[in-house]
Amino acid sequence: MSSNKENFVVPGRYKQWTYGLLAVGVLSLIIGYILYGGEDHGTRFWAALLQNSVYFLLVVNAAMFFFTATTLAMGGWPLVFRRVTEAISASVIPIGIITFVILMCLVFGGHDAIYIWINKDVVAHDEILNGKKGFLNPTFFTVYTVLTIGLWTLLGWKMRQLSRSIDNTPLTIEEGRRYIFTNTVWAAIYIVWFALTVASVVPWLWLMSINAHWFSTMYSWYTFASTFVAGMALISLFVIYFKNQGYLPFVNKEHLHDLGKFQFAFSIFWTYLWFDQFMLIWYANISEETIYYKTRFEGAYMGLFYLNLVINFLAPLLIFMSRGSKRNYATVTFMSVLLLFGHWLDFYQMVFAGPYPNHVPMNLFDFGIAAGFVGLIMWQTGRVFSKFPILAKNHPFLKESIIHHT
Repeated sequence: MSSNKENFVVPGRYKQWTYGLLAVGVLSLIIGYILYGGEDHGTRFWAALLQNSVYFLLVVNAAMFFFTATTLAMGGWPLVFRRVTEAISASVIPIGIITFVILMCLVFGGHDAIYIWINKDVVAHDEILNGKKGFLNPTFFTVYTVLTIGLWTLLGWKMRQLSRSIDNTPLTIEEGRRYIFTNTVWAAIYIVWFALTVASVVPWLWLMSINAHWFSTMYSWYTFASTFVAGMALISLFVIYFKNQGYLPFVNKEHLHDLGKFQFAFSIFWTYLWFDQFMLIWYANISEETIYYKTRFEGAYMGLFYLNLVINFLAPLLIFMSRGSKRNYATVTFMSVLLLFGHWLDFYQMVFAGPYPNHVPMNLFDFGIAAGFVGLIMWQTGRVFSKFPILAKNHPFLKESIIHHT
């Protein structure tokens, strides 16, 4: 490996795209506020910010979940691109701050068209909402949101620090065992907190409470599956980009194949949850449950409902089924972009069908805000990836990753 490829140098074209997307995002934010900020208490404006911030926060946080899950599984195969995963997960910090500000503005800014449960008068005269007020209230929402984003940030930072701590320190066999044990302990702590947030409470608070009368015990798993597929797609895109730039010398088609398998497998898992949630509610035909699907399955969002299934299920099923497609850089790139967009659409209907049940207000403003978040992820990932060696060369499992065969 040549010395000039041991650290990433951010190319000029990468910077141009990054700053260009950030500029589009900022411009969209300003224009959107002018157009929609005073309309209907800014519901249109804030719904777009909520959808994009929560979606992209959960996507970049999925990178740390992948990091910790493979650590607990004693999986060495991702080590040759671990620094890519670490760099993506660092985006939790800026996007987490943005998301927190947006959520607090919604809860304490009186935006009850999105979160109806913040309206005390409505709650007082609504039996269902009154029964949920111990859970759906500004205090609990704020405390759990602070703990969620704060511990994601802190535990993610700790995992990245552990990874970098041995960059200049070769380990003896005994030191290697202690190092793996320490990593396993911190990864386990992260996974437990991930289960208490992404796999349970956070989707209920941030997303499901938009339709506060409705509930589903499968909703959090559905949200997790959606963002984990998108997270693996994002990792794949960065791995392919850095590989094409001459970095990640030990990454090969074997690693690409496994990244493709993760996208394929969890697309099927997402579809399983999508179908089960829909089928059980359809079969029971209970009015307080079917109201959620009434708008999406039969109403204004019907087109997005079916497009969602085509992009996020049929496309990966048909394209990623074969072995060769998961080992082809162009195919994996195309599918990764498609799945990121597909699950962004899924989050769009999850958020907007609440305040806007009778029409789909999608326009360039939504894509502009999304572009800004993409630019922010590119900026943070490129910045963090360039600060440290691209290879965790002293990790005890590195050889396993280099000779990996699937």
